[in-house]
Amino acid sequence: MATSLPYLNAHGNITKALNQIKTAQTPPRFTQDFLETKLNLTGGGARPVIPFLKRVGFLGSDGTPTDLYKTFRGTPAQSGKAAADAMKIGYAPLYEVNEYVHDANDSDLRGFIVQVTGAEPNASQVAGIFGSFKALRAFADFDASTGDDEPADEVTLGSQTGSGSGSVGTIKLGYTINLNLPATSDIAVFDAIFKSLRANLLS
Repeated sequence: MATSLPYLNAHGNITKALNQIKTAQTPPRFTQDFLETKLNLTGGGARPVIPFLKRVGFLGSDGTPTDLYKTFRGTPAQSGKAAADAMKIGYAPLYEVNEYVHDANDSDLRGFIVQVTGAEPNASQVAGIFGSFKALRAFADFDASTGDDEPADEVTLGSQTGSGSGSVGTIKLGYTINLNLPATSDIAVFDAIFKSLRANLLS
């Protein structure tokens, strides 16, 4: 059965939109007006950007930016992982065929697209999907780590060596502190956060 995949014929607008999203303030709703006035993407070729962003999980059905959208605007590692997650959402049928489709060469990628969509190899739809997939792939990092899987630090609670046959060994416990920092350029906010950490957790 043929499957629909998200794409823009003018897939260069995906690159432009994602680059602009990184720097523009997150809107309450991502509208056509926001696309045109804030991201400077106008014309008929830009209109499908919003449906595309919905298909890949960056926008909700009503145009509200999702957590994935907000994560994409974060650090390079967060951005790369968010784009990778978006690819797995929007192009899930391709990943069902090959879980490493993002690493496929151009010929194999086109073949997977034809297999999933049932379109002719030279169809404009195939070219649009291919170009759109590659445009999003340029932002994705499938090896990115956001720091959540870093090795835990070891804390020595105490040790005591007794005389004779008895002894108490060192007890080591691991802990991991995960911080979800706000999207802000105000350094005072971060100063306050880490000051509180030092006072309440690290003392």
